[in-house]
Amino acid sequence: MNEKKICFIMCVNDEMYEEECLRYIGQLHVPEGFEIEQLSVRDAVSMASGYNEAMKYSDAKYKVYLHQDVFIVNKDFILEILRIFEDASIGMIGMAGTVRLPESAVMWSGKQIGRLYASNIKKSGERILGLMNKPYQEVAAVDGLLIATQEDIYWREDLFSGWDFYDVSQSMEFRRAGLRIAVPYMEQGWVIHDDGLMNLKEYFDWCDVFLQEYGDMLDEEENDRKDCTVDG
Repeated sequence: MNEKKICFIMCVNDEMYEEECLRYIGQLHVPEGFEIEQLSVRDAVSMASGYNEAMKYSDAKYKVYLHQDVFIVNKDFILEILRIFEDASIGMIGMAGTVRLPESAVMWSGKQIGRLYASNIKKSGERILGLMNKPYQEVAAVDGLLIATQEDIYWREDLFSGWDFYDVSQSMEFRRAGLRIAVPYMEQGWVIHDDGLMNLKEYFDWCDVFLQEYGDMLDEEENDRKDCTVDG
């Protein structure tokens, strides 16, 4: 592993989005001694398979997996994530996440944390999902719009052959490996997500796959909550 290298990885099917995303990456401040790599995966059959392909190709210790329609506006983004990754127990960083996954496994139904600028068919502007007064908040799972890692763990393309739940699955895989997941403190959103129209056609099918594989982890979290209950 090259510990002085950061690789930005995205699955691409729109060259205009790719060009804009790369323009923002090119404006980031790069710490002295570090180098930047960028990999675009075309014709990926799924998000997980595309990410695995790029992950195996790159020797960078630090990898940033992001959607092609995500633009990093915090020019100190690299410095910020490296500061958090000084704690070797943190394996993954996201811009938005949930402190605890609900029983449904739908991340956005749980308590949310994070901050970003978003643009879709309904509205545009900054979304403040939850604030904190510390450098980062440990979470159960993060959204796949941007995921930074300092460890290479296989994306479960054997289970998720589509475009949903790959992110929550990867969060579970990092936790299975004993690694922590964090959402950083942000005075302003670090990214813009031009997410347009959401396609949930197969979302709940993949949710069922997720629950079959990781449902026991959600049960353990529920038991932890019960164990912490104090009778008045």
